[in-house]
Amino acid sequence: MEPNMSYEEFEERVSSVILTEQGNCPVISTIKILQGKWKLQVIYELCIKSSLRFNELKRMMPAITNTMLSGTLRELEENGLIDRVQYNEMPLRVEYSLTEKGRDLMPVFYALAQWGLKYIP
Repeated sequence: MEPNMSYEEFEERVSSVILTEQGNCPVISTIKILQGKWKLQVIYELCIKSSLRFNELKRMMPAITNTMLSGTLRELEENGLIDRVQYNEMPLRVEYSLTEKGRDLMPVFYALAQWGLKYIP
């Protein structure tokens, strides 16, 4: 599948098989990267603010444990969706922000929001 395929081209070709270079369905591959209870919320919080520290994220998501937040951030960083910047100062400061790859998900979230506003009361 070409990365710059328009929605109309996608809609036209969706009935045929669309595969990545590795032979996978691009939708399933994307969902696998984003699956998990907290990943979408972390990405959402980082969309609202340009960068956040660990404790700021924790305050925005009080039900998440520190271990789960650490794991979620690590996975998002491994997948190239967020950047982790550590400042060598006392006390140690680490900030998280979306990468360009992460920001490229914004049209997807917009489409999901539009669908939600239309179908979810």
